[in-house]
Amino acid sequence: MKFEIPFTFSGLEVLKRRSKYFVRFASSKKTRLGDDLENAGVKIDKKSYMAVCYRNLLLNLLVSAVIFTSAFGIAKMSNFYYYGLGIALLISGFIFFNQYNYPKIFSLNKTRNIERNLIPVMQDILVQLNSGVPIFRIMVNISNSEYEEVSSEFKKIVAEINSGIPQIEAIEKYGKFNTSLYFRRVLWQISNGMRAGSDMSIVIKEGIKNLSEEQTIQIQAYGSKLNPLIMFYMLIAVILPALGITFLVILSSMLSVSESIVKLLFLVIFFFVVFVQIMFLGLIKSRRPSLL
Repeated sequence: MKFEIPFTFSGLEVLKRRSKYFVRFASSKKTRLGDDLENAGVKIDKKSYMAVCYRNLLLNLLVSAVIFTSAFGIAKMSNFYYYGLGIALLISGFIFFNQYNYPKIFSLNKTRNIERNLIPVMQDILVQLNSGVPIFRIMVNISNSEYEEVSSEFKKIVAEINSGIPQIEAIEKYGKFNTSLYFRRVLWQISNGMRAGSDMSIVIKEGIKNLSEEQTIQIQAYGSKLNPLIMFYMLIAVILPALGITFLVILSSMLSVSESIVKLLFLVIFFFVVFVQIMFLGLIKSRRPSLL
């Protein structure tokens, strides 16, 4: 996964250079944003990232204000500058909100990516251990495999070991700071097994067993969460629109409502149903078990 700030067209280093003037406006107080940037593994501190967000906020506000006030002025709308400035504030505020929260979203997606690939990685490690492959060689193989963020994390561990740090210390180091609880547990099991001189295949088997049990629990919890969501979906996206259209047809014929108003109401119902569909899909995705 590559860290790319939303609604920007330049690389992170270019954005940092262009936003140096705005660093003075960023607070040095420790916040969750700094932790999210560190968890995301991005080479930028909190103040520099906030400077990028502030610069983009000002730039988006100016560009949007010019575009919309000009468009409304050409359309000869009354008080066009108020409407243009209002829309510019909404758009620039929406972009700033997305950019400010992006490190948190990126960190969460990274954690989910790690946990989704964790069981296949453990099974791969077990197969290689049973084939007589040394643990360091296994870590190198995993780092060069297509396990997405898990491979990236093992690359960091392998790089630490190649720099002269003992294997156990390198594994424990990344076991302390990784955002995924399950990945930390796996690394702690590996490091403790190596420190105690245990049979690593037994350690990995136990780790796979624990993850499989946790996966089963997550699936059961996911199923229990889906039931009220499905009821909500059926009520809001199916029953209410169907009843609303029926009543709208009856009332419009009885009260002689104009055709334009009826079309507008049908359009509102259509966009409402589309919005609910998108929201429902987002809820389903956000509640999906991390180990699946």
